[in-house]
Amino acid sequence: MKNFNYSIPTKVFFGKGQIEELGRSIKKYGSKVLIVYGGGSIKRNGIYDKIVSILKDRDIDFWELSGVEPNPRITTVEKGIKLCRHKNIDFVLAVGGGSSIDCAKVIAAGYYYEGKPWDVVVNPRNIEKVLPIGAVLTLAATGSEMDKFAVISNTETNQKIGTAHPNMAPKFSILDPEYTFSVPKSQTAAGTADIMSHTFESYFTNTKETYLQNRISEAILKTCIEYGIKAVNEPENYEARANLMWASSLAINGLISYGKPRKWAVHPMEHELSALYDITHGVGLAILTPYWMKYVLDENTVDNFVEYGVNVWGIDKNEDKLTIANEAIEKTKEYFVSLGLPITLREVGIGEDRLEEMAKKAVSEGKIGAIKALDEKDVLNIFKAAL
Repeated sequence: MKNFNYSIPTKVFFGKGQIEELGRSIKKYGSKVLIVYGGGSIKRNGIYDKIVSILKDRDIDFWELSGVEPNPRITTVEKGIKLCRHKNIDFVLAVGGGSSIDCAKVIAAGYYYEGKPWDVVVNPRNIEKVLPIGAVLTLAATGSEMDKFAVISNTETNQKIGTAHPNMAPKFSILDPEYTFSVPKSQTAAGTADIMSHTFESYFTNTKETYLQNRISEAILKTCIEYGIKAVNEPENYEARANLMWASSLAINGLISYGKPRKWAVHPMEHELSALYDITHGVGLAILTPYWMKYVLDENTVDNFVEYGVNVWGIDKNEDKLTIANEAIEKTKEYFVSLGLPITLREVGIGEDRLEEMAKKAVSEGKIGAIKALDEKDVLNIFKAAL
């Protein structure tokens, strides 16, 4: 197991009615707030009105940046930074899912940076100081409510890049599972796939000594399998929504990746899909994951998939190793299908014409993947298999 420094600094208020903690929590850091959110769903379901009422009762001034895209764009970040500077904002509050939180993070990081905001995405070493951030989560998916990462798209350069800085971790996050009741089935399904993919990226490595991290990963995966389908079919099932919401945070807050190499594979491949075609991130992950699994399965990696098949899917451990591995991969694909997710690239309008371009960009900084290093040719083969 590799050395690591443990720090998960975000304070989490989990459960029904925890929005009541919002005002006093913001007051610890400031009194002039930028609220960052996406579409009109938070107004339709009453969350917006509740937040505004709390801010007014606490004499907290606020301004709004709405319209954050599902794949948040640098142009929206730029608007937020300008608004923050113009109004002397001292706290950024994201209300929504990972897109709104990611956008808020880079607004907060770009506030103190004198150059172009895209510079802090491309090179987080440009980040020296960050406005304090808080989050009210309305979608279980990215885990951005409890980590230091953000992913931003640049439509001018057709890039979708992840960046990270310790100070971009929210100071606090409010996780009320009831706030996810109104999430559409398609987004619930995509969010479940996103949580599972985060877990897979840390679970499938060549580090053999991380027994505890692997068992926690398996618990998260089994939680998604158990409750993802329930949340899709029973949107107001509190138990299902609560378990998915907590799984979302634990899958990427560092807990299961400490002591392991952080060298992901499916995410950098998918970022190229959603950068060019603007598809939902979780949908792209669901499509690519089984084909990636099949591609990296060989005599050197088969034990990892046997462990996955036996411990997560309950496959008979006495079966032949390759049989177990292939059955586990097939069960993964079948589960995504049961959630209503597409399983081929053509289903989301992606053909062969730009596969080579995307494969090249996916490995522009070197080979990707922890369990098996992938080069441009490997990525292209996976894309082609997923057609």
